[in-house]
Amino acid sequence: MTREIRITPSILNADFDQLDQEIAKIAGVSDLIHLDVMDNIFVPNFTFDFENASAIIKACPVGVDAHLMVSNVDEIAPCYAEIGCASVTIHAEASENIAQTLRAIRSEGARSGLAIKPNTAIDEYEQFSDLVDMFLIMTVEPGFGGQKFMSQMMEKVRTVRRIIGDRPIWLQVDGGISLETIEIAVEAGADTFVAGSAVFNSDDPAHMVNALRSLAQKASS
Repeated sequence: MTREIRITPSILNADFDQLDQEIAKIAGVSDLIHLDVMDNIFVPNFTFDFENASAIIKACPVGVDAHLMVSNVDEIAPCYAEIGCASVTIHAEASENIAQTLRAIRSEGARSGLAIKPNTAIDEYEQFSDLVDMFLIMTVEPGFGGQKFMSQMMEKVRTVRRIIGDRPIWLQVDGGISLETIEIAVEAGADTFVAGSAVFNSDDPAHMVNALRSLAQKASS
């Protein structure tokens, strides 16, 4: 069965001084825009606080896929759903009440996502499958863009694909996705792809999104 492929470019590697123009370059070809929110506590980097993120979300011409790499995720995640994100992903490692937070995200009308870092095993999080609209498997250590794709994470992707089965849960991978790695991730079972440096470091970001999609679709058929 051919899976629907989604490309969600990350603006982490975009020019923040010209963010509107950067997003406009890819808006017409992207399924969602991936917004990496980092607080310099959960991960060793800072990107946006809630106020700045809110402005981006409200101005974005495409639905926003918010990836919250923050320590106060249980408190803040529903707020991202409330202001209009299409999808809000929390990190299992940062949440003290995963089920409650996933339900709160859904109750505000957004898709709920659960992310796990490379050193986190998926086994104990299978229990949340009915509350999750998307699993996110990190294929780099979260915190910075441009890192090398960790191919050893593909076994975890395969495990999550088996957990999902026929349910309409998206399986996203984030980190090091490029023309060289996207087919590997598709073959392992992923259907939703975060690409940052590959898109925004290219000469033609929209063309790169289309090229990634084309490779992924061929690999999934």
